[in-house]
Amino acid sequence: MSEKPQKSDATDYSKTLFLPQTEFPMRAGLPQREPEILKSWNKLGLYERLREGSAGRPKFVLHDGPPYANGNIHIGHALNKILKDVVTKSQQMLGFDSNYVPGWDCHGLPIEWKIEEENYRSKGKTKPDFRDSTAMVAFRKECRAYAAHWLDVQREEFKRLGIIGDWDHPYATMSYPAEAQIARELMKFAANGTLYRGSKPVMWSVVEKTALAEAEVEYEDYTSDTVWVKFPVTSPAHGALAGASIVIWTTTPWTLPGNRAISFSPKIAYGLYKVTDAPADNWAKNGDLLILADALAEGVFKQARVTAYEKVRALPSETLDAVECAHPLKGLDGGYQFVVPLLAGDHVTDDTGTGFVHTAPGHGREDFDVWTANTRELESRGINTAIPYTVDENGALTTQAPGFTGKRVINDKGEKGDANEAVIKALIDAGMLLARGRLKHQYPHSWRSKKPVIFRNTPQWFIAMDKPIADHDKAKPGDTLRARALHAISVTQWVPQSGQNRINGMINSKPDWVISRQRAWGVPIAVFVREKGDGSAEILRDDAVNKRIADAFEKEGADAWYMEGARERFLGSLANEGWKKIDDILDVWFDSGSTHAFVLEDPVHFPGLAGIKRKIDGGDDTVMYLEGSDQHRGWFQSSLLESCGTRGRAPFDVVLTHGFTLDENGRKMSKSVGNTVEPQKVIAQSGADILRLWVCATDYADDQRIGPEILKNTIETYRKLRNTVRWMLGTLHHFKPADAVAPADMPELERLMLHRLSEIDAVVREAYAAFDYKTVVASLTHFMNTDLSAFYFDIRKDVLYCDPPSSAERKAALTTVNTLCDAILKWLAPIISFTADEAWFMYRPDGSPSVHLLTFADHLAGLRDDALAAKWETIRDVRRVVTGALELERAAKRIGSSLEASPVIYVSDRQTLATLFDVDLAEVCITSNYEVREGEAPAAAFRLDGVPGVAVVVEKAVGKKCARSWKILPTVGEDAEYPDVSPRDAAALREWKAMGVTP
Repeated sequence: MSEKPQKSDATDYSKTLFLPQTEFPMRAGLPQREPEILKSWNKLGLYERLREGSAGRPKFVLHDGPPYANGNIHIGHALNKILKDVVTKSQQMLGFDSNYVPGWDCHGLPIEWKIEEENYRSKGKTKPDFRDSTAMVAFRKECRAYAAHWLDVQREEFKRLGIIGDWDHPYATMSYPAEAQIARELMKFAANGTLYRGSKPVMWSVVEKTALAEAEVEYEDYTSDTVWVKFPVTSPAHGALAGASIVIWTTTPWTLPGNRAISFSPKIAYGLYKVTDAPADNWAKNGDLLILADALAEGVFKQARVTAYEKVRALPSETLDAVECAHPLKGLDGGYQFVVPLLAGDHVTDDTGTGFVHTAPGHGREDFDVWTANTRELESRGINTAIPYTVDENGALTTQAPGFTGKRVINDKGEKGDANEAVIKALIDAGMLLARGRLKHQYPHSWRSKKPVIFRNTPQWFIAMDKPIADHDKAKPGDTLRARALHAISVTQWVPQSGQNRINGMINSKPDWVISRQRAWGVPIAVFVREKGDGSAEILRDDAVNKRIADAFEKEGADAWYMEGARERFLGSLANEGWKKIDDILDVWFDSGSTHAFVLEDPVHFPGLAGIKRKIDGGDDTVMYLEGSDQHRGWFQSSLLESCGTRGRAPFDVVLTHGFTLDENGRKMSKSVGNTVEPQKVIAQSGADILRLWVCATDYADDQRIGPEILKNTIETYRKLRNTVRWMLGTLHHFKPADAVAPADMPELERLMLHRLSEIDAVVREAYAAFDYKTVVASLTHFMNTDLSAFYFDIRKDVLYCDPPSSAERKAALTTVNTLCDAILKWLAPIISFTADEAWFMYRPDGSPSVHLLTFADHLAGLRDDALAAKWETIRDVRRVVTGALELERAAKRIGSSLEASPVIYVSDRQTLATLFDVDLAEVCITSNYEVREGEAPAAAFRLDGVPGVAVVVEKAVGKKCARSWKILPTVGEDAEYPDVSPRDAAALREWKAMGVTP
């Protein structure tokens, strides 16, 4: 029976049919229904009930990578948080105590910048002078209030996605206990000898006397002096290059005193060139030997007014890393006596310049990176890797730029100073200038002052990657942060596996970890230092001082560091010594990298996470980190390094990464392009469960796509799942647990469905355990649409609707639907959490108050029956042939309903014939009758590729149409009391009559 019978002209039998009845609506109305479900979860205390119910189980802790408390959430946030929730819920239902504590990153430049923009710049107010402790603390309080506001906004937006967690007690990096613990973590690095003061270039505004971040910089037209400069080759191993010079080109001549290397590219073709003719007064002389990129040689010689030149020979780029040069200013005021090595760099091209890049590690990000990446190799060659401080905060060259002390790069008004001309004159005097010029180009300017900025080397704080870590002043050779981190990576589970290679490569090549920022809003680098004569600094190591600092932060927050009299307060009796308080703040990556310390290891503030004992410690508990793939260089890395440096191991057991969200055409989302998808709008229009289903159906390991058409497909998938659930709920309205039938006593079709359920159970469990949610969605969608709706439910509607109340077959089918519904709602719960719980309440109103409090069904493995499944593979193949034949007849309008047909099935294979012997194919194919004939079929019979030996001829069913079941049978009318129905239906009507129900 494939559809609801219509009212007969003579008799209405609908009261005697077990038709589905449910209040579970066909139209989901998720935007209205979901907030009601959220309220019911709050009223129930779902999070607390989960913790109570799972006490004593092994823990699975997804430690939240903190989003930044700034602005409304976007689609990337939604993807991330939904994935985390699916992990947490599915692990809970797999039998773990899966506790999720959300967190927020609250310090850092974006908030500081917003406060400056909204509270000062837009109102024409002057930015506070952070040298004034009162102004500094007041500004930090403004930042704290801003972060607190957005934390609350984002919390409600995340909750609306259906995320279950400890929302009333989240962690925040700006909480007082967190700031205290972050300071303690820093002190551990000071104690183990890996914290040190070094230097790094930053963008610096001479006018404002402050470091700038990229977000505070605008690029404007600027005219720079350009020079082509010779660096004489000195390495004795390259006798063939005797007298030759490598030529560099730069738009910042003032940085040449800071030059320490030349960068080249192994991908570029280089040559040795000889000047054969040039004007007498030229800087380039006849006979000069110059090394240049082949693609740029002509342009360089034209700029140098060389009228003739020849290529002496090609120079293999792979040999250049052994070349050494002298500095072009060697000997000026007794300085620049060092070797200038050649270093391979990815940033070098042969688009402009000479194919070589002048490298001043104190004046450029790429210069710094290539220099520090080669630190170990340079030191092994006896080259001093210290980066000089050649420019001070006023833009003036220092004594570390011999011959140019006091020369200004930029003056106090932001105008070009006299440093460039001084350097160019010295190069001319030394005979090292090949050419000069001017270039108008885009150059960084401060967005506040609108004046050009410079890159200058500044003191910064680092954690050493390759220094042996000391424990009570004793260090084991080789026990370095790099070695610890690489080992920790090797014993961590990475999902996908490619993540291991990615982070392994990053740690292998990582220079010392820079942890300082010259900003106001953050946890201070809470140490005291005393200057040494060699430019380095001694760090105070005093337990009493450290305790005073941490205790103050615990009670008052890190603002205590900036309050009037803080130095004297914390130093105590040491205040009369020469200790200086450091006012730099920690990079926010150190903050978030320390979250494991103040969340996973703090039973006072996070009692629900107390007692974690990981497998590495001999326990059964697991800690997972989950974020986007960019966090291999971000949170994953900072957490790994922080924990390895202080605890000797990673803070996680499993790391899962996801890709980024693009529009449905594969483009990056941008408000200016207008292709963004806002989760708030999707929720308002379609509901959070649609977003959740989209997340789980995608391959999150790669970049995902979302847009109107993709969401339309997701909604259609959801509609089919919901309708299947709705039908089960309606059918189970008639199920009585007392009538349940044991599997062994069920018909084959029911046992086949339970077998399929067992197979799906294995797939779903394995997929959930492997965090493979697309497989869960694909398997359940196929099972519910194909095995259930289009096969089992379609076949069993006749029995379920029309069989007598006493029918054992009907009771077996109801028992099976009940088992199916129980398992499916639990499997769907981590994915479409609102819908599954709404359905569960209607399915088991007297049972668990929420499906999320339950575990996946654990008795399904015993329902497997492979022999039965093999038999029914054949039966379903035959059914496909019959169905195909019926479709052709229906298309030709020779039949309407399949119940008008009585197919003749020709079977030439005896094994197939034997399989069909005891099967009611009319029931299986939803026809009124059928006939199986052995042998070859007529040529016009319908056949289907892939099902050999089976053919079908569709004949019209013979008999009268049953007014109750619509089957066309010759037996209709045999019962005199009920002449318009079949004997089966007549028996059902008698039972209904005995129950007091009459049509």
